[in-house]
Amino acid sequence: MAALPGRAGADRVAGEQAALRRVATLVARAAAPEEVFAAITEEAGRLLRTSYASMGRYDIDGTRTVLAAWSSSGSEYPAGTQARLGGRNVTTLVFQTGRPARIDDYTSASGPVSDVAHGLRFRAAVGVPVSVEGQLWGVMLVGSDAEPLPAGTEARLAGFTELAATAIANAQARVELRGYADEQAALRRVATLVARAAPPEEVFAAVTEEAGRLLHADYAAMNRYDQNDVRTLLATWRSTGPTLPVGSMAKLGGRNVATLVFQTGRAARIDDHGSASGPIGEAVRKLGLRAGVGVPVRVVGKLWGVMIAGSAVGPLPAGTEERLAGFTKLAATAIASAQARVELRGYADEQAALRRVATLVAQAAAPQKVFATLTEEAGRLLQADRATMSRNDPDGTETVVAAWDSSGHTMPVGTRWSLGGRNVHTMIFQTGRPARIDDYEGAFGPVAESVRRFGMRAAVGVPVSAEGQPWGVMVVASRTGPLPPGTEARLAGFTELAGTAIANAEAQAALTASRARIVATADATRRRIERNLHDGAQQRLVSLALKLRAAEAAAPPSTGQKLDRLAAGLDGVIGELREIAHGLHPAILAERGLRPALKTLARRSPVPVSLDVQVGRRLPDQVEMAAYYTVAEALTNTARHARATAADIKVTEDGGVLYVRARDDGRGGACVSHGSGLRGLGDRAEALGGHLLLHSPRGAGTTLEVTLPIGDVAARGLLPGGSPAASPRQDVRVERPGRIER
Repeated sequence: MAALPGRAGADRVAGEQAALRRVATLVARAAAPEEVFAAITEEAGRLLRTSYASMGRYDIDGTRTVLAAWSSSGSEYPAGTQARLGGRNVTTLVFQTGRPARIDDYTSASGPVSDVAHGLRFRAAVGVPVSVEGQLWGVMLVGSDAEPLPAGTEARLAGFTELAATAIANAQARVELRGYADEQAALRRVATLVARAAPPEEVFAAVTEEAGRLLHADYAAMNRYDQNDVRTLLATWRSTGPTLPVGSMAKLGGRNVATLVFQTGRAARIDDHGSASGPIGEAVRKLGLRAGVGVPVRVVGKLWGVMIAGSAVGPLPAGTEERLAGFTKLAATAIASAQARVELRGYADEQAALRRVATLVAQAAAPQKVFATLTEEAGRLLQADRATMSRNDPDGTETVVAAWDSSGHTMPVGTRWSLGGRNVHTMIFQTGRPARIDDYEGAFGPVAESVRRFGMRAAVGVPVSAEGQPWGVMVVASRTGPLPPGTEARLAGFTELAGTAIANAEAQAALTASRARIVATADATRRRIERNLHDGAQQRLVSLALKLRAAEAAAPPSTGQKLDRLAAGLDGVIGELREIAHGLHPAILAERGLRPALKTLARRSPVPVSLDVQVGRRLPDQVEMAAYYTVAEALTNTARHARATAADIKVTEDGGVLYVRARDDGRGGACVSHGSGLRGLGDRAEALGGHLLLHSPRGAGTTLEVTLPIGDVAARGLLPGGSPAASPRQDVRVERPGRIER
């Protein structure tokens, strides 16, 4: 720049310094960027004695946006005016080269930006780049409507662009700092929700809204990737305008942000949704969104979903992906925490369910009760719609032993299926391993038809084994879709208990059968001894007695008296032998039934007995004998040990069960563990599927109660292969045990 002589040069330098100082003062006090840009533009225009001055920003879409303008005539273009770069003009030259540029004759200028110059009617222009932190940010331009601008205009204008760059950098720093503070506050609010274990829906909604507002987006959404390449919307936010309902699902595919993230596992952006395609792309366009950015949500290292921010006006700023990622990390933490809580709660629920079933198994409850409880517990715990337990039969069929349905409409126990075709039951029967079918439309066979008839769409089953041998199958089914992974393993815990229950029942059945055989053998032995005594020794003694009486009649008187005494003694022996035979197996019980036999026992008792027998029919021999021996043992103990003054016997029948109660007012202290009498009664009762209860506190009398099922024990349930199922095992129970003195 040529030096101006004398005072004129000094005045110009002073004016320039004053102008720069005024602008610097605005920059120093952190005035708003718009105020700084307006002041710089006007100061530059006046100082350089131009017709027009402007400050413009280069945008990422290849346009120039006017941020401030000044004109000596007052006819400048307003701030915010945009024009596409291109052609030959100062603004485009600066953008292309990054260096100052001038055109001294604008009649040769071209392009959209030059049209602005023609509208302002200036003939020449000079432009200087505005760089912020080493990056081209915009352009400062001055124009003349008369003649080319003086040499050195570029250098003088550069002083103002340096102040502009400082103001922009400061403003950006403040914006970034404020944005960082806002971002940290937003993240802190979401983190607080995560820390207090808020429900996932609440966290998703908060994350989505906070991200949308912070990024100045028009739309934000949290989506989960589901099976079959489906995207499910979990949370959505929009500043204004329509949005999609939470829970809406769409098929992935085509070109759109959600599909790109799913395919690549990385962040993705689309700056013009005019090129988007697929069901999601069409939905985005219907929402009026022009651009979008998506960031993957990963939970425990696996792709779980995508978080999306969208714009209705144009591309989202660079760096949106990184800022959005901070929110997805919190979302992932919330999801992982929620999953951990669900898994922990599910584990606790599972253990509680297994404990309830295990308690029944430990109590040796009836298999039917164990199966029913186990099936319902499994169905509810696994959130299935139906659960069944079936037994393999020797003829290649299956029989339902327990069933549960969430709707309450279930198939009856005892339903039989023929195996065959493709279905879970047949697959398990053929392979002996767990099996699943996620779509029963392709299944076939009798079992599959039944499953579809009840509206089931998917099923999972595991084999049930007892003592290492295949026994049956347990299946859970769903009406809505595939059951979750891991269902097989969780279901196996229940089948293990089923196997234990079956093994226990078989062992109990074997024990019951063994006890029944022992009791039957003992009774048969008693009858044989009775017959031998009656038909053998007793008959011979009677015959000898008759011969002795005949000899007595023919003998002289002195000899006859001796023979009479011998005959009387022989009659006594015959009477005692008859009593012994009756004790082994009372004839009156076999001939007339329980009531007369108990009356005979009561009459013989040295202790007064109150007898109440409310049974008006004959009962099975084993039941009558057990009741008879119970009363006989009770009265014997009362007479020998209790020192009682009265006894009370009551026998009733109710619901196919015989109840026998013997009570005295003696000194108590009886105990099953001392002596064989009460133990034998307990064994006899259990052999018939009943139980014995003894209550004998010291000084308060003794009560003996026996419960005896009247029906056939072996007909009350079947285990696989037709073996009898054990009735519930009822151990001999003793309350406040004492001691029976023998």
